Amino acid sequence: MSTPLVAPAGALPADLLVRQARVLDPRAGRDGEADVLVQGGEIAEIGASGALSPSPGTELIEGEGRTLLPAFFDCHVHLRTPGQEHKEDLDTGTRAAAAGGFCGVVAMPNTAPPVDSPELLRSLRETAAAQARVPVGFLAAITRELAGQELTDMAELSDLGALGFTDDGLPVVSAGVLRRAMQYQRLAGGVLALHEEDPALSAGGALHEGPVSALLGVRGVPSLAESTMVARDAALAAYEGARVHIQHVSCAQSLDAVAAAKADGGALTAEVTPHHLLLCEEDVRDLDPRVKTNPPLRGAEDRRALVEALRDGTLDCIATDHAPHAREDKEVPFEQAAMGTTGLETAFAALHTELVLGGALELGTLVERLTAGAAVMGLAMPRLAPGEPANLTLVDLEAEWQVGEEGYESRSENCCFAGRRVTGRVLLTVAGGAVAYRQRQFALSAA
Repeated sequence: MSTPLVAPAGALPADLLVRQARVLDPRAGRDGEADVLVQGGEIAEIGASGALSPSPGTELIEGEGRTLLPAFFDCHVHLRTPGQEHKEDLDTGTRAAAAGGFCGVVAMPNTAPPVDSPELLRSLRETAAAQARVPVGFLAAITRELAGQELTDMAELSDLGALGFTDDGLPVVSAGVLRRAMQYQRLAGGVLALHEEDPALSAGGALHEGPVSALLGVRGVPSLAESTMVARDAALAAYEGARVHIQHVSCAQSLDAVAAAKADGGALTAEVTPHHLLLCEEDVRDLDPRVKTNPPLRGAEDRRALVEALRDGTLDCIATDHAPHAREDKEVPFEQAAMGTTGLETAFAALHTELVLGGALELGTLVERLTAGAAVMGLAMPRLAPGEPANLTLVDLEAEWQVGEEGYESRSENCCFAGRRVTGRVLLTVAGGAVAYRQRQFALSAA
């Protein structure tokens, strides 16, 4: 069986000492100034602040006034390979991930062609080894050609390293097909990640069905299009004992079904995106296509409910649903524009600015939720502890910057936070034991 994450081939194991940084790892109960020594790509020692000295060949990074965190893990990104490399590819997408402080990502299979065969998955993993900047995992399709009818060879795909299965971008409309997939999952293993949308309710909608859609005269997508499918699939999962992950939860009604499933002991997890946590239908009033997403931005009450559910653990993790698009796909009238926003480079800064500095979340909670996507995929979560692989990010919590002002590492620019002033900047990312990113100005002083 193949290893689940594909590590960049030829990445050099890091030897570095981060000295006198605030070291924060909520799972380890660690929050205080310390030195962290990385040798051969592994955390070798965590010592008292100023107590450790670099040996010959070890890079010294002064961390005073900065914060060292476990690097983040995103269980839901679109890297557009194969077939749509003009939007993003494994190099640019993972560069964006590293710039955002992520040490690993999981790519969705709704590519062109979709990842629905062992041959294509094998080829994609080989490409990732050659091009990626951080470790990458892959979900394979639940159904062939994402058509919602015939199941893929889930067992063979799992043997080749698929972390699980999803038709993301499209729902599995047939309850019978999804039930068979859940039964097959017992043999294949992995998680079933579900895009929850009833096309009969959402068809033709371009934004949330509510006061703003009525004011603008644009057909909306009701919350019921999501919440009824979440309830159905949670019931199926409970009946079959399936391991299910609900993608990009957007509304309060869906949270009720998620909470009920967890209370009943089901193996169900759920994610939320930065844009659904921070934006709502009011942000769509000027019909900027960068804020057209699927599911759409919901009402203000939904947004507040999502933040509370993230805080109390009803929502397990934050996932960006990083969805890069070519300029021509977004620079069209709102109703014709492609759905989706980029998010890897801005997730931490935007959430830190609005939720942590805004008093809605503790920094430790934000970090925990940004790393928990690994556990959702059945992987070990990044930790700052001796003997652990070096997956860490050094951030300046006081650095202010404007999103997009210096461009993006991503090939695409369709970021819903473009132009915003944010506080908190990733300076360095070590992913899978290798230095994956240095912020340009920081690189001049740290090298």
